[in-house]
Amino acid sequence: MTSIRSKVALLAVIAIVVTVAVTSVLSAGTIRRMGENDSEQLLRLLCETGQKNLDFYFESIEHSVGMVSTYAETDLETLPDEQLKEHVERVRRIFDKTATETNGVLTYYYRIDPSVTVEEKGFWYVEEEGKGFQEHEVTDISLYEGKDDPGMVWFTVPKTTGKPAWLNPYLTENLGRRVLSYNVPVFWKDKFFGVIGIEIDYTTIANQVDNIKLYEHGFAYLDDCDGNLIYHPNIDVPSLTDETRPSIPDGILSDDMYLRYTFEGVEKQAVRKELSNGMRLIVAVPVAEISGDWKGLVKTILWVSAGLVVVFILAAFLMAGRITRPIRELAEAAQKANDGNFDYVPKRIGRDEVGTLTQSFTDLTGYLKTHIRDLNNMAYADELTSVRNKGAFQVYIREMQEKIMDSDETAAYAIAIYDCIGLQKINDRFGKEKGGIYLKTACQLICNVFVHSPVFRVGDDEFAVILMKDDYRNRIELTSLLEERCEKTLSSKKEWERIRLSVGVAVYDPETDASVKNVVSRAEKNVQGNRQYKKGKK
Repeated sequence: MTSIRSKVALLAVIAIVVTVAVTSVLSAGTIRRMGENDSEQLLRLLCETGQKNLDFYFESIEHSVGMVSTYAETDLETLPDEQLKEHVERVRRIFDKTATETNGVLTYYYRIDPSVTVEEKGFWYVEEEGKGFQEHEVTDISLYEGKDDPGMVWFTVPKTTGKPAWLNPYLTENLGRRVLSYNVPVFWKDKFFGVIGIEIDYTTIANQVDNIKLYEHGFAYLDDCDGNLIYHPNIDVPSLTDETRPSIPDGILSDDMYLRYTFEGVEKQAVRKELSNGMRLIVAVPVAEISGDWKGLVKTILWVSAGLVVVFILAAFLMAGRITRPIRELAEAAQKANDGNFDYVPKRIGRDEVGTLTQSFTDLTGYLKTHIRDLNNMAYADELTSVRNKGAFQVYIREMQEKIMDSDETAAYAIAIYDCIGLQKINDRFGKEKGGIYLKTACQLICNVFVHSPVFRVGDDEFAVILMKDDYRNRIELTSLLEERCEKTLSSKKEWERIRLSVGVAVYDPETDASVKNVVSRAEKNVQGNRQYKKGKK
């Protein structure tokens, strides 16, 4: 494969394939990360919203029960023993109003420990649809003393712990209803007196959890810190037995907010939030459902990328032939130029970069013919400063002399010689590299002022300027301008950047100057005099 066309086409194909492949992989990775991040954020926001709603509800129950229990204990502080009945009635009135204003209450109760009194048992009110709260016959607590009965946990747990407690759902046998309850112990004279509590219908919490949905098969459920199910929309939790209870999936008990687990062969992505009553709210979605959208988008990108690769490869071969055709012709013209034939002009094809290159090559061969002599004259350039050197100066003044002799008009010009003061001192103290910087800076200042005049380096530390036309007429102002610019450099901390010049200017006088060399000689004498003057002034 030696042709340019083949190489260009191959390079284009490789570039296209690599570019499309890298872009596709990066795009797929980015889409996947964005899809996963978006789903996690949606799950988190949904779970946080559900958490706030449930906590708000639970806290309203806690507030109602807490307010009644506080009233009860305060009322007991100054209560005579014989007025327990009046105390219960007062609490009944307060609790009735509080429970009525609290959403979702199924029952409320104030039960007194039989060890305190057997005469006053307290009360228990149950909400009956269409009738409001109706008083219900209370359970005889004394019948369960010393027994571990699940139906009495509402009483035994706060009595045992001495602290308010939320209880996991249990069955109230008297009503045949599954409930959650919040119970607060009441103390009288630093002894356990009874329990004040509210029971919530299990379906009330279930309905709130059922409203939390995401995607088609996403759902929310409740469990406890040990991973035991409290409510699940797809599982009849109350009917579970030790034999039918599903095992806890790996990852569920993690303390992380984001969970990944597999249940019944389906991988789930979930977010977990702790509730104020000790339960955990988990919002879960099948991973396949989350990834479905971004996977479909990735497949589309890959198919489109493959199609674009085929189209671009075909276009690359066509363009390679079109591009290399004028290049072949340009190569032929270059070969002729290499053989010394600068008259061959290649065809200019199109207006693109290759056509421009062809035209530029044609112009270049013309410039080579025109300026071949100037290229030879480059031998007269000063290597350090890039201005013309002393040899070029001698040629220039010789040609000037010839033009003056051949012209009938009176010439008007001046020659300025500039001497760089202190160059030897800089070389001795800082080295020739700094001396070179000093010379180049001085040369640049001279060239920037006398922009219309040829500048020559005629000695190690001397520059010559031939002033004609506008620079000749403005020589006094330009000389002053150069002095001002040199003066500004004296503030530099670096000695090799402080430019001090001695100048000698000689104006051509046709009465006394027989040649240009005479003017040069007078300028050199003047610069020597100025040099001595500046040394003395220093």
